[in-house]
Amino acid sequence: MSGPTPGRAVRVVLVDDHAVVRGGLAQLLGAVDDIDVVGQAATGAEALVVVADVAPDVVVMDLQMPDVDGVTATRRILAEHPVTQVLVLTSYSDAERIVAALDAGAVGYLLKDADPDDLIEGVRAVSRGESPIHPRAARSLLTARAQGPGRAGRVELTPRETEVLALVRDGLANKQVARRLGITERTVKAHLTSAFARIGVQDRTQAALWAERNDLG
Repeated sequence: MSGPTPGRAVRVVLVDDHAVVRGGLAQLLGAVDDIDVVGQAATGAEALVVVADVAPDVVVMDLQMPDVDGVTATRRILAEHPVTQVLVLTSYSDAERIVAALDAGAVGYLLKDADPDDLIEGVRAVSRGESPIHPRAARSLLTARAQGPGRAGRVELTPRETEVLALVRDGLANKQVARRLGITERTVKAHLTSAFARIGVQDRTQAALWAERNDLG
């Protein structure tokens, strides 16, 4: 997976339908030496055009927007620009939206009430291929899975999360999982981040043990 060249600022596009929010984000991120805001968009449809024009490393994506929403925009952007990373920044912390965003290919999910330093570090983390998730969003996923005793069906993993966890249980690394399923390594990481939160584990070893206990795959 390619990313920002070492020593080069992370190129960021901001997508939010509120001009005041975009302006505040641009001021916050633009004041950081290693982040460069190279574009802004007010709708998902506009984001597609801006991303194609400036080829950012990271898109900071709102979810609730007119025209094309953030989930749809994320899916379309990543279909056309697979090396771009999408970090969701939204007011919504319900499990359904989180899962939808991660399934669309977003690799991070932060909330708008996050500390400014957390947002800055979130952009940096996403550019490094990491998957930052706001603690309240993670708790929403955990709450959603708390309906049952921990069986795979009761946790309601997506089909792709089930496939990824089964391959992790079999000892495959993320790059091998990506090749096996025909998806990007970034998407594998996003599915693992979501699955870890939903089944209540913190690392691959715990996830593999969970998958084994629950006869996954």
